[in-house]
Amino acid sequence: MAGAVGAEKLLDFSVPLDLALLDATVNSFYCATYTEERTAAERILQQFQDHPDSWTRVDGIIEQTQNVNTKFFALRVLESVIRYRWSALPVEQRDGIKNYLSNLTIKLSADEPTFRREKSFVNKLNVILVQVVKHEWPHNWPRFIPDLTGAAKSSETMCENCMNILKLLSEEVFDFALGELTQAKTRELKSSLNNEFGLIHELGEYVLLHSQKPALIRTTLLTLHAYLSWVPLGYIFESSLVETLLKLFPTVEFRNVALQCLTEVASLNIGSFYDARFTELYLRFITQLQMVLPRGTSIPESYANGSDEDQDFLQNLALFLTGFFKTHIGLLENTPDHKAALLIGLEYLLGISYVEDTEVFKVCLDYWNHLVCDLFQSECNVEPVQSIGFGRLGGGAPAASPRKALYQMPMSKLRLLMVSRMAKPEEVIVVEDENGNIVRETMKDSDVLAQYKQMRETLVYLSHLDHDDTQNQMLEKLALQLNGKEYSWNVLNSLCWAIGSISGSMMEDMENKFLVTVIRDLLNLCEFTRGKDHKAIIASNIMYVVGQYPRFLRAHWKFLKTVVNKLFEFMHEVHPGVQDMACDTFLKIARKCKRKFVIQQLHESEPFVCELLRSLTDTIKDLEPHQIHIFYEAVGEMIHAETEPQRREEYINKLMEPPNTTWYQIINQARAGSEVLKEQGIVRNVANILQTNVAVCQSLGQPFQTQISLIYADMLNVYRLYSEFISAVIAEGNPFAARTTQVKLMRSVKRECLRLIETFVEKTDDPVLVSQQLVPVMMDPILGDYARNLPDARDSEVLSLFAAIFNKVQGALMDEVPRVFDAVFECTLQMITRNFEDYPEHRLQFFALLRAITNHCFRALFALSPQNLKLVIDSVIWAFRHTERNVAEMGLNLLLEMLQAFQKSEFCNQFHQTYFLNLMQEIFAVLTDIFHKPGFKLHALILQHLFSLAVSTHLTVPLWDAATLGPTAYANNAVFLRQHTIQLLTSSFPNMSQVQIAAFVDGLFETNADISAFKGKLRDFLVQSKEYSANETETYEETLAKKEAALASVMAIPGMMNPNLVTMPDEMADA
Repeated sequence: MAGAVGAEKLLDFSVPLDLALLDATVNSFYCATYTEERTAAERILQQFQDHPDSWTRVDGIIEQTQNVNTKFFALRVLESVIRYRWSALPVEQRDGIKNYLSNLTIKLSADEPTFRREKSFVNKLNVILVQVVKHEWPHNWPRFIPDLTGAAKSSETMCENCMNILKLLSEEVFDFALGELTQAKTRELKSSLNNEFGLIHELGEYVLLHSQKPALIRTTLLTLHAYLSWVPLGYIFESSLVETLLKLFPTVEFRNVALQCLTEVASLNIGSFYDARFTELYLRFITQLQMVLPRGTSIPESYANGSDEDQDFLQNLALFLTGFFKTHIGLLENTPDHKAALLIGLEYLLGISYVEDTEVFKVCLDYWNHLVCDLFQSECNVEPVQSIGFGRLGGGAPAASPRKALYQMPMSKLRLLMVSRMAKPEEVIVVEDENGNIVRETMKDSDVLAQYKQMRETLVYLSHLDHDDTQNQMLEKLALQLNGKEYSWNVLNSLCWAIGSISGSMMEDMENKFLVTVIRDLLNLCEFTRGKDHKAIIASNIMYVVGQYPRFLRAHWKFLKTVVNKLFEFMHEVHPGVQDMACDTFLKIARKCKRKFVIQQLHESEPFVCELLRSLTDTIKDLEPHQIHIFYEAVGEMIHAETEPQRREEYINKLMEPPNTTWYQIINQARAGSEVLKEQGIVRNVANILQTNVAVCQSLGQPFQTQISLIYADMLNVYRLYSEFISAVIAEGNPFAARTTQVKLMRSVKRECLRLIETFVEKTDDPVLVSQQLVPVMMDPILGDYARNLPDARDSEVLSLFAAIFNKVQGALMDEVPRVFDAVFECTLQMITRNFEDYPEHRLQFFALLRAITNHCFRALFALSPQNLKLVIDSVIWAFRHTERNVAEMGLNLLLEMLQAFQKSEFCNQFHQTYFLNLMQEIFAVLTDIFHKPGFKLHALILQHLFSLAVSTHLTVPLWDAATLGPTAYANNAVFLRQHTIQLLTSSFPNMSQVQIAAFVDGLFETNADISAFKGKLRDFLVQSKEYSANETETYEETLAKKEAALASVMAIPGMMNPNLVTMPDEMADA
């Protein structure tokens, strides 16, 4: 720590800098053994950097120190002043920094040994120089590009570094400008760079034609790559650039970077003017490619055994081929020579698609999906699939049959690829682990699921293009599994996942024959194969396949019955994952075929559900509790399909007889003495029974009223008793009493009680029943208990339940809002506002309840006292200040809904007089807080609402303090709000001038009717205030609208939707 005290001398700028002390402090920061020493050094260095005069010592530090880390620290100091205080520096100081950086860059780039030795330092210097250029060019540094390109001709190392600077400049302007530059500055830099590109092109062309230095040529190619996506087309097609790139491509040293440049050119989508040049580019490239990578080469082997450069080459090749084909494939579909070259390119891409690399395969898969979608649109006479986002490919397609014939062979090979590499769907939970054992999957891989979705979509298109070839390839691979020639878990899995993925894409008769063959072969394979692991994998695949073809099952009762009985057999198989998958598949089938189980089928003596209920106990005896719940939910789905009320009630009673018998036994014991409820075995039984009820309620819906009426009163008594037990334990115990096993089990019972009531409330279609029968008797046992309990004993599910109740009954419980408010509001708020970590579930459910009350019982808020209404508003402010994204988003949505509701009410003036200015200030605070970037869109919507309200006729009273300033102090609210906002932002952002802030506020008023322009003004302000770096996403509503449009167009294609997510016409009739 003594060193830290001595380092304080570095902050005294009235004396010369002690360079040795600075070196020592920097070394302490990077190399200190103890955290305290490092922290102290970091504090000193940060204070030094923040000092307004620290930049004046940078040149001396860089010239005199031999410590590399100290040099980089000096550059960091200089970078900070350029980024955040450049405009505040006098012109002569700015010119001084500019000249210093330019001269230092020239000095270090002048000779090769120095340049190579100081490469990292020069790279950082280049970054800082570009930051200056962004401020000064073009107005204050109009000759930057001419001077730079002129200096480049003085030496090859100088030229190489100039190329690096130009590359950085392009990236800063075209790739990273959003959030770093204002919209006006970005437009200006792009225009200037476009106008001056002639000098850059001339320099690059000269280097590529005349230089013999590999490092310079590579750097020049990398720089050109950064410019090619936006430069004027004449520089590409009216010069020797493409010719030069093609000449460099065969050279190993330049192959990858030249290919990257060619990919940028090949991916340009610019109309038909240069079609001949694109065709020539492709034909010459394919000719050269065959010399570099001869046809017939095993590309997967080359990738697996190749160097990093070789692997990069194959990935770049995939990018080139997919980029060209996406935009220009139509140019190659017309003449025989062109067709031959096209097929060669597709052959290479198919080879690359077999490479065992996820990223490479994603590139290929994305294009295959694109191509088959386009072929489907042109050959199957349907409307374009807007959801995929693909228009017709360039050049226009010839007549359907010739085009289909052209792609017949590549598409057949693509089918084999898709079948061989099919990704695992979500429904499959029996997998092979890293040790080769068959286990139950415990976590879903979102990347694999996304890949499966795209592969499934691709295979459905391929099936539509040629059903026969699709079936034949799958059946041939299945035959190889049967005869043992290709049998392996991975091959069988991929094949069955592919078979399941094309459900619904064929005509029903064709699909029926295909599925019968598949299931027969799989059953035979299961019969002949020995070993539990093998049988588990085959059983998993059988279950997945049958679950994917509900249309077939609905049309073939005997087969459906056989499948369900087979699932019941699997429910007794204790191999990991098999029982889970059997139950999941049974639930899936029950949902899609529910009506078939409750009607008497031909040659049957009774509906299948009767047989199922008789053998219920035997069927589920080997299942775990969570599996039994899934089974009960599935049977509930069947019973729900029964339309005759009396029979349905009989089925429910029969289904619930086992859990009800146990329930009544426990209740009768509790009546004799409530202590019995404390036994762990009893507690577990009660929780399990309630979970079973929840599962059945989930699928039955309104008809569950029969069952809940039997247990409701006793359930509330059980809830009350367990609550008393828990409170007593917590009150008497230590701080960890709430975490004991006994208390946790009791609380699980309470939660299941609440979940059961909430599930029924959500599923019922009788809100009167909820408001008049369920709610009155639960108010004290549940709501009163919540209010009386200690914080650790309060369950967040109470808040969730009452949110569900208000969402269901809406205004019917308007009079109960004050009672609910008194019971939960203040005590919950005290719990969740202590910090941002404790009680996370209470936090979310509290605001969900408040949102439900606001949406459905808004007038009840007016009945609250002013203190309580302020408490509500303060809680919303606390929510959107929260650093947890979902809490902040909920608070912002709630605030927007409240503001919109108050605007339409008769309390508009009163509310906004009280809260308008405070809310605006709080929204500006989170808008400029880097931790709240994800909320930008909602911040903008709320501010737009407030600024629009200020100039509207809805607000008829002054927003200023009329009692103090008088009612005529300002002409209107808009004038006052303008001045108030300017004062607020000026005091908050002293680094900005009042002129800047006034222009920003005026811009908000001018654009308050256009949310897009309004957000643009906010983005510019955030850039100017140096508080924001944009990485914004669409709002939920914008994303939802796009998803709904995508879903509508996808559903028009048979087989494209997962069959278990589609409601079929006959299914609706059954229901």
